[in-house]
Amino acid sequence: MLTGWFSAFILLWVVFFITLLGIGGYFMFRKFLKKLPKEDGRSELDWQDYYLEQTRHLWPDEQKVLLEELVKPVPELFRDVARQKIAGKIGELALQEKAKSISQDLVVKGYIVATPKRDHKFLLKTLQEKQIDVSPYKELF
Repeated sequence: MLTGWFSAFILLWVVFFITLLGIGGYFMFRKFLKKLPKEDGRSELDWQDYYLEQTRHLWPDEQKVLLEELVKPVPELFRDVARQKIAGKIGELALQEKAKSISQDLVVKGYIVATPKRDHKFLLKTLQEKQIDVSPYKELF
């Protein structure tokens, strides 16, 4: 029978391994749920891709730069996913408003709607640094 430090190491390794499997499984399950089709036959990710494709030509360079600055605090591992989710929401808003191009107003509204409340502090700080008035967006916060 194993005793001493080696059995403690094995026990810690098993707990660590099960924890990592649980965390990975959680994120994979979330992604799986987003890929499931809804009542209309499309999943959340399908709609996101649709909005991105429909509004790709509406993005001026300065709004792309603003979006990059807004997703900068997101860890690099998740930044692409966050950028796509936010850009998809901005595209949805642009199509709803029948916008001719993506404006700063749409970028800010889309960011607010697409992100959780805990990320809004950084948005407010960034908008104040860029001297952008946040009063039109108070009801969205």
